[in-house]
Amino acid sequence: MHVLVSGSSGMVGSALLPALGGAGYSVGRLVRGAAAAGGLDVSWDPIEGRIDAARLDGVDAVVHLAGENIAAGRWNAIRKEAIRRSRVDATLHLCRAFAAVPRKPKVLVSASAVGFYGDRGDTLLTEDSERGRGFLPAVCVAWESATEPAEAAGIRVVNLRFGVILSANGGALARMLLPFRLGLGGRIGSGRQYMPWLTLEDAVGIIRHALASQDLHGPVNAVAPQPVTNAEFTRTLGGALGRPTLFPMPAFVARLALGEMADALLLASARVIPGRLKTGGYAFAHPELEPALRHLLER
Repeated sequence: MHVLVSGSSGMVGSALLPALGGAGYSVGRLVRGAAAAGGLDVSWDPIEGRIDAARLDGVDAVVHLAGENIAAGRWNAIRKEAIRRSRVDATLHLCRAFAAVPRKPKVLVSASAVGFYGDRGDTLLTEDSERGRGFLPAVCVAWESATEPAEAAGIRVVNLRFGVILSANGGALARMLLPFRLGLGGRIGSGRQYMPWLTLEDAVGIIRHALASQDLHGPVNAVAPQPVTNAEFTRTLGGALGRPTLFPMPAFVARLALGEMADALLLASARVIPGRLKTGGYAFAHPELEPALRHLLER
């Protein structure tokens, strides 16, 4: 199978490419620069919509992971528009391009996020739950809707609503490790907010599962089956590191530091479960938080 991957230089993409290659897939990348002649890579401009359409014909599957880092800086009107365009516009351009080629992919696995659900307290959330309110839910709704041209063209579309992806080498966990190792970690706000999570290994495994499972389509919650609160996560990480967690960050401090982003990323609660992965038979490598963290820290 010839698979084309966008966002291949990100944390998930960097782990996915060797995993797909090792499993026997032929893997190409969507790249912003010039693609090497005769290779599998395809040149594109995700915002302007320019793409080398001739090299899309005959691709069997697409994994679309590209998007602006939502935590790269304090949100303002310019940052929020960049976040929206990098997801919605880029996805729409890509799906329209694939819908137009003679030999279309069989499947598109497109990233989304649990931000779809917004701040929902203790409510148990499945793929059938309603969208939330606010900037991130609006972006996620538009992001998933942007795949409609591919679906209308007969391509099987899977929208993976990722939780916080844990890796000791990048992302949220890597940023937490230094303060926690110094004994300066603590809960954020009340700590009662639920934090959907999964390991990087399972993120890659779920993408491979989505590529191979021909009856899987639509939204899929890509989260571990055991949701935890921020306070539980804090205690578990401190225990895995053998450090106390006595320095909480009050909600008002988070808001002063990060503004709107604090409410959306740190203080919002989403108790999300992976309903369709469970019924689809996906076997999690790391279903529980404590052994998952110990595994990541040992590596």
